[in-house]
Amino acid sequence: MEFTGIIQMLNGGNLSRRFVVCSVLVGLAFPSVALAEPDLGQADKAVGSKWRTYYEQGIEKSVSRKWRLNKVHMNVPESLTVSEKNRYAPKADIVWRGEPLGDRRKQVGAIMTTAVKSGARGLRGGKRVDFNVEMIEFHALSDKLRKSNIKAGIHNISFLIEVVDSRNGKVIVAKQPIQADLIGYTGKQAKELVAAGQTQKVRITNHVAVVIQGWLGQGPDMRKGIKRRGR
Repeated sequence: MEFTGIIQMLNGGNLSRRFVVCSVLVGLAFPSVALAEPDLGQADKAVGSKWRTYYEQGIEKSVSRKWRLNKVHMNVPESLTVSEKNRYAPKADIVWRGEPLGDRRKQVGAIMTTAVKSGARGLRGGKRVDFNVEMIEFHALSDKLRKSNIKAGIHNISFLIEVVDSRNGKVIVAKQPIQADLIGYTGKQAKELVAAGQTQKVRITNHVAVVIQGWLGQGPDMRKGIKRRGR
């Protein structure tokens, strides 16, 4: 997509501004390496949706099957804002109420590390690789919204991911953004999910894992738009 087209989409409110800016900058800075041809039929389901699971291109299965994940380097930048305000939609990069009050960056980093490792557990090749992950946004539902009967809410999860050779740090797949949004439930639905063991933490962890698995070409392509009221 041309830059002017991206700006038009931004102005129309169809894309996450932070996510698109990262996509443009990464695309300008690095060439695509070891990437699969985009599945246009699947990707088209996400393009134009504000809330979505999306990445521009995944990894060829023939490439990723040669890898074995050595380590996930997780970066939750101090520059990301955190909110504990009890509002329906607090304005911040990190909003997390799924664990007791504490270091939210540390909690988010632990959740994402577990999810990425889980998504890559099918990699059993001989080439050891590290994943460098940098969080862009982790905005789950606030308690005020979850306890309400408002049929709305999205867990907004966005991050950059890079694949490097564990031995020498050489970049194998340059940084690219992944958006892994997920419907967040409220009221009775939220209570029923928690009772069934499907807490926000469990659902987000599992969702990100499946998205990573698809991005690696090791599972189904999860790219799609989400029709639900969000922020």
